Amino acid sequence: METNGAAETVDLSVTIAGKRLANPVGVASGTFGYGSEYEDLIDLDSIGALYTKAVTLEPRPGNAIPRIVETPAGMLNSIGLANVGSRRFVTEKYPFLSQQTCAVIVNVAGTGEDDYCETLEYLEEHAPLWGYEINVSCPNVKHGGMTIGADPHQVESLTAALRKRTRRPLLVKLSPNVTDIAVIARAAEAGGADALCCINTVVGMLIDTKKKRPVLPGVTGGLSGPAILPIGLAAVYRTARSVKIPVIGLGGIMTADHAIQYLMAGATAIQIGTANFVDPNVTGTVLSGIRDYAAAQGLRTVEDFHHLMD
Repeated sequence: METNGAAETVDLSVTIAGKRLANPVGVASGTFGYGSEYEDLIDLDSIGALYTKAVTLEPRPGNAIPRIVETPAGMLNSIGLANVGSRRFVTEKYPFLSQQTCAVIVNVAGTGEDDYCETLEYLEEHAPLWGYEINVSCPNVKHGGMTIGADPHQVESLTAALRKRTRRPLLVKLSPNVTDIAVIARAAEAGGADALCCINTVVGMLIDTKKKRPVLPGVTGGLSGPAILPIGLAAVYRTARSVKIPVIGLGGIMTADHAIQYLMAGATAIQIGTANFVDPNVTGTVLSGIRDYAAAQGLRTVEDFHHLMD
């Protein structure tokens, strides 16, 4: 058993593009609302980073219901980036988010390069926060999202265009639904991304055999939860060895051991998504587990995890 003294010697802070995260444990976009939904359930100050629900230029009603269905080892969703839009985000969500001590990273989505750029410019002017997570990997929209994220030329062009519009950390969220994630990762890096987040959800579907139709009205959705842990780990391992910028790992993290695997695979930080629906206190449990493991292994920083498999 580790002593408190040993755990206290571990420095789990993380730096991305010169800006600090108090610890590597974040909450994934789309699973934590805009933060206020969880403020009565956990101490938001304990989170390393809060990735907001996606923000688009105009409000989006999202896809037809049902939008979420449980699967044997996870969850299938087809939300369709439903959100309040950039203007209501500024008036309704930003006041609360701007008061948080954890890093607040706004997930930005769009239908094309001009749309992304206009949204980011508006947020830069009216709702400046820690940084941006550019969503080029959502599988549940007809325009933008994964169609952009699967094309390295579009990814590089979009990232470069956004890079010109902000000095804040720019994180690009990658899709696993591509032939070679390393190619997309290098394109984002070439465009000026400060870090990469991988992975977004995996395309999947379920069929109702009684009704003889897909369960989701949109036919397919994004699979998350423990079922995609091995996919996420493989993507992070490959990506971290293909670029020089930090990689943030997510996909299927339910326990501290899962998070530690991501750190060992090369992730600088992690995001917890579906597990927040199961246990709102999961972030604290995972952070404590990471700290205890580091102390037991004689590790002093997050970077030390990267060398455990050398």
